Amino acid sequence: MTLRTSNYDKFPFISAASSSSETWVGWPAILERVKAVVAERSSVVCVECYPGAFEHSIRRAFEEGLRPSQVIYAPELLKESREIDEMLKGVLGDDPVFGRMSEISLKEFFDPEKLQRGREMSANWAVGLLLIVGVGASLVNPRADLLVYADMARWEIQGRQRRNEIANLGSENFNESPSLKYKRAFFADWRAADRLKKNLLGKIDFFLDTHGATPKMATGRAVREGLKRAGHSPFRVVPYFDPGPWGGHWMEEVCDLPKDAPNHAWCFDCVPEENSLLLAFGGVQIELPAIDLTLFQPRELLGDIIYSRFGPEFPIRFDFLDTMGGGNLSLQVHPRTEYIRQHFGMAYTQDESYYLLDAAEDGCVYLGVKTGADREAMTRDLRAAQSGGIAFPAETYVNKFPARKHDHFLIPAGTIHCSGKNSMVLEISATPYIFTFKLWDWDRLGLNGLPRPIHLDYGIANIAWERDTDWVRRELINRIELLDKNDGWREERTGLHGLEFIETRRRWFAKSNSHNTQGTVNVLNLVEGREITVESPTGVFDPLVVHYAETFIVPAEAGAYTIRPSGESEGKECATIKAFVRDT
Repeated sequence: MTLRTSNYDKFPFISAASSSSETWVGWPAILERVKAVVAERSSVVCVECYPGAFEHSIRRAFEEGLRPSQVIYAPELLKESREIDEMLKGVLGDDPVFGRMSEISLKEFFDPEKLQRGREMSANWAVGLLLIVGVGASLVNPRADLLVYADMARWEIQGRQRRNEIANLGSENFNESPSLKYKRAFFADWRAADRLKKNLLGKIDFFLDTHGATPKMATGRAVREGLKRAGHSPFRVVPYFDPGPWGGHWMEEVCDLPKDAPNHAWCFDCVPEENSLLLAFGGVQIELPAIDLTLFQPRELLGDIIYSRFGPEFPIRFDFLDTMGGGNLSLQVHPRTEYIRQHFGMAYTQDESYYLLDAAEDGCVYLGVKTGADREAMTRDLRAAQSGGIAFPAETYVNKFPARKHDHFLIPAGTIHCSGKNSMVLEISATPYIFTFKLWDWDRLGLNGLPRPIHLDYGIANIAWERDTDWVRRELINRIELLDKNDGWREERTGLHGLEFIETRRRWFAKSNSHNTQGTVNVLNLVEGREITVESPTGVFDPLVVHYAETFIVPAEAGAYTIRPSGESEGKECATIKAFVRDT
């Protein structure tokens, strides 16, 4: 498909309400509204913050605006940093990338005596205004008269970590490497904060959005209504783009990205743990982490089958890997299920696939070991390459297959793989977060000028050596099966492999055609065509216009929906790829 101009929407929003009457923009308006509520009914105001929010700035704004009689600043009630470090040893370990999924609660970060003193002061407060602010503020008084929540999406938190603007919870590690700050947040801080937030979402009085330079606030009631609307209607999350050592330039044109980075390697186009949602209230947009929808409306979004299996976690991930004009991804493997459970405390692993949105003539994918490859020799050469002795001869041991537009390569966990240069991949996978074991990184450095971590022992232990050339060709490349066709459309199964729990279907169509969620969340991407419109046959949700390469989510609760070519694509053939969790 030849693009004339980009029509990719980088800032999709959900129309939550036609009026902005329940929103406030800028600190003066926000604090005037809070003061009005305080004057009516409040003596204890709690401003809970997500780790990564600028607590000092938020405290200063509320102190100046409310003039409280007393302030309890939650960070001052935390344990000493060395105590927290000791507490997290078993979670973080010594590896620079991987730890164990943590069940540590936010309360465990606090000094018990300090927290108890704060609770007693709050419980006995009678005269004047008491302000409690910071991460864990709601633990000091779970029944505060007014609860404000300063939320934060992880894409913004990562930017602040890279700029050394924030430290981890209970730490002063501002100047520690961003990767180590991310690791600690990922395995400890965010886990604890999300568990607390899940319990607070139903009773927050005001949501505070401080992603940008100008703060915004919306009532909890309005935000919850917006989330409920999203839980019943097709929607998109806000995509997040990032450079990488192998990154390319396809997305710069197709997604209309600024030329302010050396390349664009990744696009997180449907990773609710990383992305954000924009809720529009009239002319005001409030930004929230997309994971809030998963936490607040899990059954409506995911469906009962998925919720009962995964809990409030979004199990399907769509992202872009752009090597057009770039280089190969690292040669890698994902842990098998029993391995990730035993070593990292994760219940499922990253089964995945590469769907080719585009490829140059020399586009390729490395997949599976070559038939007859010498396991001991390959292991020896990987270790020699890691020690700087040789460049790993990847094509001696690993299959290299040509990649063409609309090819689909299936990658069950344990299969050695990587996308080669000059390939534009839509990665469709399960969402166990960051568990990728790099085996070889092609003798290059990361964007920070340092080698990226290699995990040979983990990786070698997980390679499925039996997945050789013949097996890969037969089982993992273009397993296309025509399932059904009718007037103006046809549907094909393209994967994933029987070892994986995600099913993918490609639908080619030139006119309106019907779909149904069948009680489970659907994730789709427009892989061919300029524009389509997603509609409800009974009018239960508003139409959603989707453009080329955009990913959209159809909640389980939406049920029946139709998709038709629209705009420039009206009367032309389009194609979507759909992913959903199999019911077995």
